[in-house]
Amino acid sequence: MYVLPSLPYSYGALEPFIEAQIMELHHAKHHQTYVDGLNAALQKHPLLYQKSLLELLSNLDALPEDIRTAVRNHGGGVENHTFFWHSMAAKAGGIPQGPLADSIKQRFGSFDAFKQQFETAARTRFGSGWAWLVVDQKGDLAITSTANQDTPHSVGCVPLLGLDVWEHAYYLQYFNRRQDYISAWWNVVNWNFTQEQFERL
Repeated sequence: MYVLPSLPYSYGALEPFIEAQIMELHHAKHHQTYVDGLNAALQKHPLLYQKSLLELLSNLDALPEDIRTAVRNHGGGVENHTFFWHSMAAKAGGIPQGPLADSIKQRFGSFDAFKQQFETAARTRFGSGWAWLVVDQKGDLAITSTANQDTPHSVGCVPLLGLDVWEHAYYLQYFNRRQDYISAWWNVVNWNFTQEQFERL
């Protein structure tokens, strides 16, 4: 069965950009709810525990119809949040280096242009969802967004960086000012983690 993974830092490690109370509620309550929902679905078809979560999410149409939506929603929530925690770190931020930085410049023209496009994807995602930097099916860098807990893996993309823009990720601190949250988030982006994902491809 799936269990709630520990954060790679304390709840207060990302302050002042993301407050400890938000991180604790987000991790201990929201992420835990997705873990519980995923287990409740898979217990109806326990042989599916033999597959990895990425295998399940990458081929949703192959899942039994009675749990397909639950795995999409709760499994996506588990995968997205686990990825999100590692996409951030204390005393991080700045700009990427090395091959990733070169690829961003080649694809988007400059880091600032990439950042602007990413912020637009995050800001304009209607309702709840995510903004992503991914490697698409062609092997190119791309910026995209997904609704709810949908994951890029379900459409054949590999995420490198993801930003949660559900209100529970920021409302207690930033209220309805999503752009303020997005702007602050760059200060905790863990580019080392993003670079590692890029180098694995």
